Amino acid sequence: MPSLLSKSFLFLPKTPLPSVANFSSRSRMSTVTASPKARLRGVVFDMDGTLTVPVIDFAAMYKSVLGEEEYTRVKAESPTGIDILHHIEKWSPDKQRQAYQIVADFERQGLDRLQIMPGAAQLCGFLDSKKIRRGLITRNFKEAVDIFHQQFGVSFFSKLVTGIFVMINLLNYLSLLQVTFSPALSREFRPYKPDPAPLLHICSTWGVQPNEVMMVGDSLKDDIVCGKRAGAFTCLLDESGRYSITDFAKLDAQPDFKVSSLTEVYSLLEANFDLTP
Repeated sequence: MPSLLSKSFLFLPKTPLPSVANFSSRSRMSTVTASPKARLRGVVFDMDGTLTVPVIDFAAMYKSVLGEEEYTRVKAESPTGIDILHHIEKWSPDKQRQAYQIVADFERQGLDRLQIMPGAAQLCGFLDSKKIRRGLITRNFKEAVDIFHQQFGVSFFSKLVTGIFVMINLLNYLSLLQVTFSPALSREFRPYKPDPAPLLHICSTWGVQPNEVMMVGDSLKDDIVCGKRAGAFTCLLDESGRYSITDFAKLDAQPDFKVSSLTEVYSLLEANFDLTP
């Protein structure tokens, strides 16, 4: 599979590189360029922090669910991040209901400030033009996905008709457009990420193989691990540069690609994949 190591994005092969410093910023890896481009037939996105700007204070959520003391203990024991849903599943039914209510309250507060990630609408327009399917997997709840679809539809459509009077009745037109992600799986689908089941379900629904699909997300432990376990290509969105090779090693989850914004995905796809419908 062709690859390009540059400031825009980083290709990370299945086996670790001896040293990133061994390759110039514009070099091509001879062991990879001889292979034909892999066919890409679908892209599956994470929602929070990938298609939407991150607004939920997860640390505050975890403290509210676990309590200050337990949060401190669990955080120390989980260097790769806290899986709050995994912890809640171990509790009694009554305690679970209380915990899920706290989580839902934080998520609803986030919905009030929901913003579509810059570049998301344009990227999806590009995928649509190539007839590449797009799905969604989130650990958020279904109501959040429904509101996201409404907001995304407005963002997507406004890029095409800004300044046209039809914007007044925009919501009446959304059902006519391919603005939704399908399938769009929330945490009601079990098991959820990082289990590969939701991604494999989407592949089965589309009638494609996992190695013809890419998983894009901002969480190494949820999105990239899910994609890896399913056998899909993976792309880590790391806006702040918080992840390093060390983090990949801890989870044995080295993403195939790493970008700092969704706008970088265009060139990544065109350089590395056969996008023929």
